[in-house]
Amino acid sequence: MQEAIAKAGALIEAMEYIRSFRGRIVVVKLGGSVLDDTSLRKKLLTDIAFMATVGMQPIIVHGGGKAITRAMNEAGLEPVWVQGRRYTDQRTLTIAEHTLVQTINTPICETLSELDCRPMGLHSLSSCVLFAEPLRLAGEDGRKLDLGLVGQVVDVNAKLLKTLCADGTIPVIASVAKDRAGGKLNVNADSAAGKVAAAVVAEKLVVVSDTHGILTDLEDPDSRVSSADETQIKEMIESGTITGAMLPKVGACLTALDAGVKKAHIIDGRIQHSLLLEIYTDKGIGTQIVKN
Repeated sequence: MQEAIAKAGALIEAMEYIRSFRGRIVVVKLGGSVLDDTSLRKKLLTDIAFMATVGMQPIIVHGGGKAITRAMNEAGLEPVWVQGRRYTDQRTLTIAEHTLVQTINTPICETLSELDCRPMGLHSLSSCVLFAEPLRLAGEDGRKLDLGLVGQVVDVNAKLLKTLCADGTIPVIASVAKDRAGGKLNVNADSAAGKVAAAVVAEKLVVVSDTHGILTDLEDPDSRVSSADETQIKEMIESGTITGAMLPKVGACLTALDAGVKKAHIIDGRIQHSLLLEIYTDKGIGTQIVKN
């Protein structure tokens, strides 16, 4: 009896959130071990199917760095890194594109279909909604560093995304973009998700990662920052509290907030129902970032 009552209580708590978010777009970025573990991935996609069922309009953006590295190793290619980013030549891009589309995007769409949703894969081999320009990083001597076929998203087909969402379709976007000449560029999936959330002015951006959110001490999972505003985030970047792989995730959140997105979240996808707990409960389990 107590278990049944607790379930009813959870539904009542969720009711106000369900009502508030009905008809609103939420961008969910999937990455890390979530994409490698098929069981974990299905659980997260089940959460997304629930969101769609109760009237939210999810958009999925995904990367696939680990799978791309494995595919490159199988092809006998050694990844080259420039300031933490993968140098991408034509052969690397071909492998990355095939991996993102066939190994990740298509299975995500198939799982959503099994869950009675209507997904649509959007990528460089079908309808592409991401448009980018070549990314050049500043070197120590002031010269620009060449990353090859790596880009930064400068435009998003928001009209198509909004039309699909309004029609009850879940867009599933792979992180390969087109350039002005019709060529293809590999783009960072976190940054792409921030640009997508900004373009459609989503209600929320949720970045699903392998950490409990932002930690003030990387060795202590209990040091999670449950909520922070833009100023606090920028201070943590300057102090070195936020570094490495967390930087593009936080950057994506700030991009979204600057465009009018109300809240951004960084959560641990390895925790069961983390997506629903962050969106539909009072306390949440990750880090939420809000405007000042």
